[in-house]
Amino acid sequence: MSSESHFQQLIRAAATQAEPHQLLFVFAAAELPGEASAAQARRYAEGRGGALSPLMCVDKAPADLDGFETLAEESSRAGPPWQVVFAAALSGEGGRPPAHDRIQAALQSMVEAVRAGGVGRFAAYDAEGEPLLFR
Repeated sequence: MSSESHFQQLIRAAATQAEPHQLLFVFAAAELPGEASAAQARRYAEGRGGALSPLMCVDKAPADLDGFETLAEESSRAGPPWQVVFAAALSGEGGRPPAHDRIQAALQSMVEAVRAGGVGRFAAYDAEGEPLLFR
């Protein structure tokens, strides 16, 4: 059995593709929606509920990350506290990494998916780097 973390596997998978890939990250925090019921408010207060709100996003080349700790440290310096980070990879073409415009469009699409609750196609990690599963 490998001691490589899920996040390290993601980095390695992106780094070993035939075309250069860029990793995309959207950081989010839980918030209580204005129309929340009493039960929803109680679950949120217990740290088990709420709606995910995107806070910031970034793209990274796989070679720029040596592990989750690096990403977490950089994000803590760059923005507000977060609870979940969603990850995806975007392929380049012709031996070149994806173009800036494609990266920005993909990040915007991820942000919108997080707002809409459509996060099932992304890898997700808590603030300690543990993988999360959304149902």
